[in-house]
Amino acid sequence: MSAKGTSATAAAEEKNGEPPTEDRCPVEEVALVVPETDDPALPVMTFRAWFLGLASCVILIFLNTFFIYRTQPLTISAILMQIAVLPVGKFMATTLPTKQYTVFGRWSYTQKFLILFFIFLVLQILGYGWAGMLRKYLVDPVQMWWPSNLAQVALFRALHEKEHKAKGLTRMQFFLVFMAASFAYYLFPGYLFSILTFFSWVCWAWPHSITAQQIGSGYHGLGVGAFTLDWAGIGAYHGSPLVTPFSSILNLGVGFIMFIYIIVPLCYWKFDTFDARKFPIFSNQLFTSSGHKYDTTKILTPQYDLNIPAYDKYSKLYLSPLFALSIGSGFARFTATLTHVALFHGSDIWKQSRSAMKNASLDIHSKLMKRYKEVPQCWFLVLLVGSIAFSLMMCFVWKEDVQLPWWGLLFAFGLAWIVTLPIGVIQATTNQQPGYDIIAQFIIGYILPGKPIANLLFKIYGRISTIHALSFLADLKLGHYMKIPPRCMFVAQLVGTLVSGTVNLAVAWWMLGNIENICDVEALHPESPWTCPKFRVTFDASVIWGLIGPERLFGSGGMYRNLVWLFLIGAFLPVPVWILSKIFPDKKWIPLINIPVISYGFAGMPPATPTNIASWIITGTIFNYFVFKYKKTWWQKYNYVLSAALDAGTAFMGVLLFFALQNEGKNLKWWGSEPDHCPLASCPTAPGIVVEGCPVFK
Repeated sequence: MSAKGTSATAAAEEKNGEPPTEDRCPVEEVALVVPETDDPALPVMTFRAWFLGLASCVILIFLNTFFIYRTQPLTISAILMQIAVLPVGKFMATTLPTKQYTVFGRWSYTQKFLILFFIFLVLQILGYGWAGMLRKYLVDPVQMWWPSNLAQVALFRALHEKEHKAKGLTRMQFFLVFMAASFAYYLFPGYLFSILTFFSWVCWAWPHSITAQQIGSGYHGLGVGAFTLDWAGIGAYHGSPLVTPFSSILNLGVGFIMFIYIIVPLCYWKFDTFDARKFPIFSNQLFTSSGHKYDTTKILTPQYDLNIPAYDKYSKLYLSPLFALSIGSGFARFTATLTHVALFHGSDIWKQSRSAMKNASLDIHSKLMKRYKEVPQCWFLVLLVGSIAFSLMMCFVWKEDVQLPWWGLLFAFGLAWIVTLPIGVIQATTNQQPGYDIIAQFIIGYILPGKPIANLLFKIYGRISTIHALSFLADLKLGHYMKIPPRCMFVAQLVGTLVSGTVNLAVAWWMLGNIENICDVEALHPESPWTCPKFRVTFDASVIWGLIGPERLFGSGGMYRNLVWLFLIGAFLPVPVWILSKIFPDKKWIPLINIPVISYGFAGMPPATPTNIASWIITGTIFNYFVFKYKKTWWQKYNYVLSAALDAGTAFMGVLLFFALQNEGKNLKWWGSEPDHCPLASCPTAPGIVVEGCPVFK
């Protein structure tokens, strides 16, 4: 939808076509990108919108489900579909009649569905309910600007607005050129020369040194000197770096350098923390005390509970040092997020809770949106209460299958309600989403030890419903920027939820049944992209927190008991930053020190690798610091368009390569198609540990 016309909120607007200075959005990036006009007469709920929207929803869910199983997961934004349907939409605009109709419809609810479909669908509707409750905190305030939405806004303007003749390419021309370039280039890292995904030159210089390969490997080491020339690898885990504000990139970079280049090396080579040298320095695998991969089938009962005598006889569970420390960072990140939001945003949240913001000054976008009817809160409450009721019913009907009692489900809902707001504040201002899945599984692991399925479901109902809520809130803010009537957004999102839930499950079911050995790393071809790193970590987490339980690992006698202190450390660290911001209010850089985002610099590893994160930081710094500072006109016109073009070109070629070549078994076998040539990076360095393919230290 394009925003047209002018607002008549003041005489200055009528005279100059721009809002008064006091109405302008105070966030510079938003003021530069988002149009400050609206045409309330422009139709929204058209046949064309529904037809193209539903078709796009189906295709987009298919692609995202398809790519999540790959070694380098690629999250495809709605930008891809917006481009693909543009010519179809223009054709329909010229051929369809313009007469308006009122349409009534009726459902049938007699179909029977799989339990998995119901879980997935309820999760999304539950997240929708949370989003409705939190609109006034995370959508309405000017400070909650959701940086990732600006790429969407920039693309809308490139596709729909007519630009005046100016020097250089128009935004649309720029987009097409770089989408074509990205499409053609991805043939190399995606198929012909896959070593470009991780270029680990250190391993070539020292082919017989375990230490050098542990330091330099892009896949299984610290990635020092390694880099990626693959856009999918750069944006695999933190999204596009071009849409993240530099303050967030800087915070994340500080945390990354501290963790990867200081803390992990000291713990591994200097102090041998947690018997670290018995294991690879970086791995998403679970290990025995002898350094071998952990076989969970040896400690399971037929009911998938923990067989305690078998566990005591087999081996305690061990983690690679980077994996263990990454879990510890999650402890600190959870409490730091709560403290940071309470200190820096608590007063604003309190004022909004007391409805004191009704008379607060509004920026131009909020004033323009006042023309439209808001969605009643009761609509969201009905969805929320209904989804909770259905979930509780499921716990009684399929009690043996889900393992999670009804009170555990209510606990998951309560936890989600508490943390969604502070995590949303962080994401809406920094474009980073601190997770709390580790905390959710930690808590329920203590309450229900030895129940891996219950632990996994608790995480899903707590954490995943929060993810969906934040996704809905981001869409609501996008509608706010594009001046879409809120009730139209509500209907479109709800229908999209029903469609996406069905398609997601169907595609996953098809892939698991049709791609041979998918997710089975031991049985797959060495160059196969279907290694499912995200799901591997999910499985590991269910073993750590559900099957074994946090008491055995993090309790008084556990190997990793000292990591629990990071809960307290994380809660304390934002306090001195807040105090300094009050003592020196003129130092505007002090409030930009964001402890949750700093700790996010080592989040998600594994499955993310240090090379993924380092390349993301470097790319984001180039565009959102140097280009933004020295070439602001170029940045304003092209930065977000470039992000969209790179996403779209990579996605199109990725899908083409799979269906044309990889799905037919036509894989290349040569030096450039192999991994990063660092076979020794996965070896332990402790004396006497014998692992196949690795030299034995004495």
